Amino acid sequence: MTDIVRRMPWEPASDTEQEPLVTREWLVTNGLGGYASGTVAGVSTRRYHGLLIAAMPAPLGRMMMLNHLSEQVRLPDGTTVLLSGEERVPHLRIHGAPYLREFRLEMGLPIWQFRIGDYLLEKSLFMPRQQNSVHVSYRLLEGKDNLRLKLLPSVNFRSHDAHVNSPLPPAFSLQCTDERYELSAGSDLPTLRMTTFGTRPAFTIERRYLREMLYRIEESRGYDSIGDLYSPGYFRFDLSTAHGATVVASTEPWDQILSMPPEDALAAEKVRRERLLQAAPPAAREGVGAELVLAADQFIIRPIGRLEDLALAKATGDEGRTVIAGYHWFTDWGRDTMISLEGLTLSTGRHVEAGYILRTFAQYVRDGLIPNLFPEGEKEGLYHTADATLWFFHALDRYLEATDDQPTLRQILPKLVDIYNRHMAGTRFNIAVDPSDGLLRQGQEGYQLTWMDAKMGDWVVTPRRGKAVEINALWYNTIRLLERWVGEFESPEAAAPYAHQAERVRASFNKRFWNPDAGFLFDVVDGDKGNDPSCRPNQLFAISLPNPVLNPEYWKPVLRAAESKLLTPVGLRSLAPGDPEYKSSYHGDLRTRDAAYHQGTVWAWLIGPYVDAFLRTSPDDRAAARKLLSGLVHHLDDACVGSVSEVFDAESPFTARGCCAQAWSVAEFLRCWVKSAPPE
Repeated sequence: MTDIVRRMPWEPASDTEQEPLVTREWLVTNGLGGYASGTVAGVSTRRYHGLLIAAMPAPLGRMMMLNHLSEQVRLPDGTTVLLSGEERVPHLRIHGAPYLREFRLEMGLPIWQFRIGDYLLEKSLFMPRQQNSVHVSYRLLEGKDNLRLKLLPSVNFRSHDAHVNSPLPPAFSLQCTDERYELSAGSDLPTLRMTTFGTRPAFTIERRYLREMLYRIEESRGYDSIGDLYSPGYFRFDLSTAHGATVVASTEPWDQILSMPPEDALAAEKVRRERLLQAAPPAAREGVGAELVLAADQFIIRPIGRLEDLALAKATGDEGRTVIAGYHWFTDWGRDTMISLEGLTLSTGRHVEAGYILRTFAQYVRDGLIPNLFPEGEKEGLYHTADATLWFFHALDRYLEATDDQPTLRQILPKLVDIYNRHMAGTRFNIAVDPSDGLLRQGQEGYQLTWMDAKMGDWVVTPRRGKAVEINALWYNTIRLLERWVGEFESPEAAAPYAHQAERVRASFNKRFWNPDAGFLFDVVDGDKGNDPSCRPNQLFAISLPNPVLNPEYWKPVLRAAESKLLTPVGLRSLAPGDPEYKSSYHGDLRTRDAAYHQGTVWAWLIGPYVDAFLRTSPDDRAAARKLLSGLVHHLDDACVGSVSEVFDAESPFTARGCCAQAWSVAEFLRCWVKSAPPE
């Protein structure tokens, strides 16, 4: 199989042109929720940038364990050069890329090449699967003489969510034994273990504090942006064309860290990645599709933070699995997981893990709801969502369509019936069916229950209390699915009440949601202020879901409205321009960003329902559907290279914002890429 490579050649004419190296990021994950991430230049611009963010059991959550490696090369004539960058205040800004000649992703893993005169040096990084470990390796590709490499690690053991000005631990303790180095800062924090592989390795103890490090993205987002780091000393190696060097940093026990030499561990990881591509459908085994398969892999994790849940899954013969909603700051969210499931697992051939995820979430059903999210470092989920549970039905349907896993359906069906009954009778957050028309209403003061869920303090930006259009499209789809499943496992007579209720919902929906004056659907009916005529992408789900609730005569008008008012090259606007609440840019402090989050800001994942609706009205035009994805193809060179951002500004140049790698953005792009592939 040909390696999947995305290249970013670099030949700057001046220092002022190095800004793309600070705005483009990379991401490597470990299948536990842990990760390594940074900018191409090596400058840490986010609180989340570091070389080892370890996923630890609750209550710790994900911990920043190794922030940075300052890389210095000494040439044979005694000259020293700095490879990686840093930024400090007030005026020292070292972008650290004068020697960079190429950054690339090779099978999804980052590699840097540096040219220093006659020397060509390569750096690579990866994380062994399901280990809180990182391997950073260096090798000399060209050059007659040896080089001396100096690496200075810096740390601040803290939650990855903690502000960068979080105080350093009161004291660090370093223990060194036989090339094993243990850095600790108290019994309540993990221990950082480091070891080296290479020629003439040495470690010099030289404790120092790196003061006033600047994190520019934190500054732009209105957060504390200046912090300190601690370094216990530095490593040194000889580099030659015959012998490279590797630093391994980990929170794992020594026997696991040393169980495999670095070259064997990397070879094993490459084999794993090749198998991911082999398992994928043909449209996703090469090119853009293959890159998206590798990007999708970053979000599927074993939830190590909830050990009891893992134990329960194992007891039933499963392996606990869930989905990280986005890097860097999201945990696993029920809504995001269910929307992403088809693209991340079924469009990649990972059907077994799809079953794990569904059965894992089925364990969490409470009062007819699945959790909205699991907060960082917590064992218990939060249930304030009106749509995640309905998306659970959709994800299960897509899974059954791909696998025909009848035992799983039989196992979960009683819970599905209970979910329906709870919604009919009413459950938490005023989620209940209105007996007058059969439509599903929701809303409670102080909560944001739909996917448009921005909230700042007590301010719910888009509360959408009432009967939301996508909630009722999902509700109709849910009832139709339950009708079929109950009919299959019980009897047509047992399914009849569901059929009756579905017809009632369909009639009410088309009567209540069609807005003849606008030529598209109301976003909310029976809301706090009556019917909301805002043009939003939520109406597309009335067409795009497997059981469309909207009458066919309305499909093309709705699609035309979405195309003319909402469609962009990188997704759909969350609100049409011209609306009084429309915001064209998503930037600034938290309050400013939240005000724009669903008020115009473009969401990449919404390209999925748009493509589905387009193909429902033009089923033979796959080429046009594929063309709708071209903007996201170009985006793979931007922001987090090889992945897809959460959101974008609503106007050109559609600057990427929010999380630089988002599960449902990748998932829906990949799903539509496979769906729009030319027929074989």
